Amino acid sequence: MTHGGQHTPDDDRNGLLANAVEGYLLARTHQDRARREAEDLCARMPWLTTAQAEDVTRHYLHQRLELTRRMLLDTVERAAQLRQEYEDRYAALRHDLLKRHAACAAAVVACASAVTTLAWLLPR
Repeated sequence: MTHGGQHTPDDDRNGLLANAVEGYLLARTHQDRARREAEDLCARMPWLTTAQAEDVTRHYLHQRLELTRRMLLDTVERAAQLRQEYEDRYAALRHDLLKRHAACAAAVVACASAVTTLAWLLPR
């Protein structure tokens, strides 16, 4: 948020808080989904005792959440790599564009100088 066109520290804190809340809710959603999957798995194995079902659920939750964590970390890492690649490409394109503009400006100045010189020499 901006206040009168100004960025404030409260904006940063609010953004960080919103990101933290969103992350928490996302983590809870994944955990709830994993728990439902584990319960569905145990329901398909009616021969498990209550203790065994709880053990399977606990192991499944741990494995599933670890997998989700690794996938998210891989995604964050890849996003950082892509960001760097795009920034590098943008810098190269910008540098090339500036060189072209400088060359065009030099050509315009050279043409203007030639026209001015001709205009000055022709009447004589």
